[in-house]
Amino acid sequence: MSTSFIQFTILSVIGQGLFTLSLAGAPSEPVQVFILAGQSNMEGQGVVSMDHPEHYNGGKGNLVWSLAHSQSRQRMQHLRDAEGNWVEREDVSISFKARGKVRKGSLTVGYTGYGQSSHIGPELQFGHLMGEHFDEPVLLIKTAWGGKSLQKDFRPPSSGGETGPFYRQMIEEVRTALAGLGNSRFEIRGFVWMQGWNDMVSEEATAEYADNLVNLAKDLRKEFKAPQLPIVIGELGNGGKARDGSGMDRFRKAQRAGSKKITNARFVPTAHCARPRELSPNVGHGHHWFGNAESYFLVGEALAAGMKGLLGR
Repeated sequence: MSTSFIQFTILSVIGQGLFTLSLAGAPSEPVQVFILAGQSNMEGQGVVSMDHPEHYNGGKGNLVWSLAHSQSRQRMQHLRDAEGNWVEREDVSISFKARGKVRKGSLTVGYTGYGQSSHIGPELQFGHLMGEHFDEPVLLIKTAWGGKSLQKDFRPPSSGGETGPFYRQMIEEVRTALAGLGNSRFEIRGFVWMQGWNDMVSEEATAEYADNLVNLAKDLRKEFKAPQLPIVIGELGNGGKARDGSGMDRFRKAQRAGSKKITNARFVPTAHCARPRELSPNVGHGHHWFGNAESYFLVGEALAAGMKGLLGR
């Protein structure tokens, strides 16, 4: 990608918290926008460097460890420069509202719900690969909250009943980020959905998940006037291969079934991204991939591959 510089400046708009994104060097190039949405695994739980022997398993599976010891270490070297600093990719920017504050800037580690550089999510490698894919500047709009279901919290209007409050908030945050582009041209190129744990633990929510997923795609495309918006649905791959007939197995089948009913959409398997708890920093957090940074890197890589397959360029 070109080295066009993307710079964020804040507009102090009382009560609105709006910001503007100014583009220097390539004003004629439309910004390529991707919406990344979901719950806590989209927020990002991959540990960067914490290595307490008791609380973080001595650092096994964190990002620093993974760069030196993981199976993917050779593919991860672009994340850090020659001096050991985390790379900030200026041609890919990101906007993420967490803890009531919008964080924005060049793509790097730390755009998670923790408000610091302690964790990563799928956005890191996804953004790097989208940056390589496009000559134009790329903007990732991340909107995610832990512990939220599609059945209730993200419930799309077309599913009937009460529209989920986090569906509405997702739309609002995306529109606010787009407004921050000012007069710059942009194209919404894709939507990435990484969600499901809170539906998986409910038989009722699992039973209606495929239909709710179809309605989510329908309503998002209508909302942003993009009838063929490419949509990637990431598998709830936590724990690796699921036992046949288990709740996880039934839920993954519902994800796949819903994806097949959506035009220009792709279901992306991620179970292969799982790593053992013994080689991970959060050994008790199976719902968060045990905090394994390589897992989040691989999920981002898989989601990007799925998106590139839909983009066709």
